[in-house]
Amino acid sequence: MSERTTTRRRQLGAVMRKLRARKGMTLEEAGRLVGVSKATVSRYETQAGPVRWIVVDALCREYGATDDERETVVRLAKDSKQQGWWSSFADSIPEHMNLLLTLEDEARRESHFACIYVPGLLQTRAYSTALQKANEVPLSTDEIERLVDIRMKRQEILTRPEPLRLWAILDESVIRRVVGSPAVMREQLDRLLEANESPHITLQVLPFSKGAHSAALGSFVVIGGKQPALDVVYVDFHTGSLFLEKEEELDRYGLAFDYLRAQALDMEASSDLIRRVRKEL
Repeated sequence: MSERTTTRRRQLGAVMRKLRARKGMTLEEAGRLVGVSKATVSRYETQAGPVRWIVVDALCREYGATDDERETVVRLAKDSKQQGWWSSFADSIPEHMNLLLTLEDEARRESHFACIYVPGLLQTRAYSTALQKANEVPLSTDEIERLVDIRMKRQEILTRPEPLRLWAILDESVIRRVVGSPAVMREQLDRLLEANESPHITLQVLPFSKGAHSAALGSFVVIGGKQPALDVVYVDFHTGSLFLEKEEELDRYGLAFDYLRAQALDMEASSDLIRRVRKEL
């Protein structure tokens, strides 16, 4: 089974688990209602093996999924073997990045909180290159270029016919940390100012003056699908990444983002602060 299939199956399994849990139904009950075994329902939820979209459709109906939810999940099942643009970079992408790209390809909106670096979707090539060069594991020039190419290609979701709706909140340390060189950082800050003029991007800065805040533990991304059932929280740690899908986890991070949004400067004031920091470089 290809890496690409694995990532789509992982997403499908997560959604099917979530829909069944919402209904409060056991694996055995679900299987009996649609005429398949408990083991088959479990397999559909755990990424193992191929799926039949007609069974997915039947399960969604028994779970009480809305028409939009059912259509979205059935399409995901039908496309479980579809190759994305990143398949040609498979050797350079770890499994967690495969899944992130899969989720983003289906996403309609993303809410980012960044406390160290500029979010990848808003990085310039020079800034991204400088980050890769700072990796604790030395990378070759070709490896760095390949990783940066992936990041630049990923940004195309912001310019597709139906662009991603991006809301990014940056801790003030993000815009003050000089990555690469002052010239690289000035270019990056210009990119942020440009992004804040886009109709589908909202950018806010959380200033130091606000003190402690609701996301002191680190950066995170809330990835929103076409339907709420597809929502996922992505948390990237130095030692790995987590994809959180439980309702209580989504509620917790959603509430944290709401608090951060309230504490951060508005768009105009955020752009003014970015301009001031740029002048200091």
